[in-house]
Amino acid sequence: MPARADNFDLAGLKLSPGEGRRLDLEVQLGDFDFSDERYAPPATVPVRLDVSRMVGGGYSLRLRFESEISGPCMRCLEAASPVTSVDAREIDQPGGGEELTSPYVVGDELDLRAWAHDAYALALPAQVLCRPDCLGLCQQCGANLNADPEHAHEAAPDARWAKLRELKFE
Repeated sequence: MPARADNFDLAGLKLSPGEGRRLDLEVQLGDFDFSDERYAPPATVPVRLDVSRMVGGGYSLRLRFESEISGPCMRCLEAASPVTSVDAREIDQPGGGEELTSPYVVGDELDLRAWAHDAYALALPAQVLCRPDCLGLCQQCGANLNADPEHAHEAAPDARWAKLRELKFE
């Protein structure tokens, strides 16, 4: 079973420049809120972390994992548990400028939980659906259209012709 690591001490690996290490760890992602609905991944998620020490100092990091997120479908409100894959990279090189500085590395300490949470949030689909072809709910009565794709209502009369119904023919 991989070790749980929300924060990781990169200096503890004692890597020489050009040397790298692959680690299998577990991290807690935390919950996500979309449109006042709470979506939850598993309590901990197994992740693969590749750490390489760069020449001149700093680290090259790669984080890979796959996780499902559970909550209501955004179209039909049934239970949804889509699986999303993450492959994220970060570079942290002291003195390298803004584009070569990772917000998740402070000194030799990697905030693995924050990085995994943010990378997963960016990888999530725009809508959490029970299935890719979810039909949603009927706009008139709220029936689940996945259960009855042929569901239909009689078309409402056109409001522009309402005055004509008041005509009385003798």
